Amino acid sequence: MKYFLKTLFFSMFFFLVKPFFAQPFHLKSVGEKKEFHLKIYFASSGKGAFVKYKNHEDVIPLKIKNISIDSSEVESGQPTFTTYIWDEIVNGKINGTYELTEWPRNIGNLYYNRKKDNKKFKLELVENEEYDGSDEYFLHQTFIKFNHFYNDQLIFKYPDKTTQKINLISIESSSGARQSRIEDYNFDGYDDVAFSVYDAGKGVYQYYSVFLYNPKTKKFNLLSEPDSKNSTCSCLCDIKLNPKKKILSTSCRGGASWWKNEYRYENGKLKWVKSYQEKQ
Repeated sequence: MKYFLKTLFFSMFFFLVKPFFAQPFHLKSVGEKKEFHLKIYFASSGKGAFVKYKNHEDVIPLKIKNISIDSSEVESGQPTFTTYIWDEIVNGKINGTYELTEWPRNIGNLYYNRKKDNKKFKLELVENEEYDGSDEYFLHQTFIKFNHFYNDQLIFKYPDKTTQKINLISIESSSGARQSRIEDYNFDGYDDVAFSVYDAGKGVYQYYSVFLYNPKTKKFNLLSEPDSKNSTCSCLCDIKLNPKKKILSTSCRGGASWWKNEYRYENGKLKWVKSYQEKQ
C-alpha cells in the first residue's frame, strides 16, 4: 500500500510539474523532405549536453557557447526567457550549432545550423509523450544517468567502460522532485555534479549529494559531509558557492532561525570557517 501511494503521488506530481522536467526534449525537423528526430539532453547552465539522433547509436557532445537571459518584461507579467546556444563537436571539431529558448512550461526558437553549408534546420518539440523522469548528462566523457522522480539510482558510465552505481537520497517530501546541477563545487577548474531533494519535514531546504570529479582518476567521488562539531548544520543543505573567495556555504533552519555555515577546502576536505545567523 505504501508503494502504491508513493507511486500515485509521484504520478500526480509529475503531471503537474512535467513541463519543468521534460528533459530530454524530443525534437523533430520541420519542412524537410525526410523528417528526422533527435533528443537533446542538458543540465544547469546548459552544461553536460549532448544530442542523440533517432536510429543512431552514437551520441554527439555539445559545448555551451552562449547563454542569454531575458527578464525585461517580468514586471509586465511575462516570464524569463533563457536562450542556449551549443557547439556540436564531432571528432574534436565544431560541426554546427543548436539553439533553444526555454521558459516556464514551454520551449521554442529551436534550430540546428549545419556548418559545412550554413544550412539552418527548423525544429519543433514532439509533445504528449510519456516521461518517467529519466535524465542523462555527458560530462568529462562520462555518461551520468539518474531519475528526477521514481528511481534513486545514480549511474556513472566512464570512458574506460567501467560503471559505478550509487543510491541517492530518496525523495520523501511533497515539495518537489530531485534537482540536478553541474558546477565546480571544489573550485579546482573542473565541473562536478550535484543532486538535491527537499527535506522530509516542511520541505524548506534541500539536502545535497555532491560528486566531485577527480581529473587524475577520471572518476566522480561523493563529497563527504563536513565535521559538524563547530557548524550549526550537520548536512550539506542549500549549498551556495562563492568562486571568488572559494567559499562553500550551507544553510539550515534551527528553531525559528536560519543559520549559515561557511567552509573552505583543505587537502580535499571541507574545513569549517564560521557560522552565523542569517538576517530575516
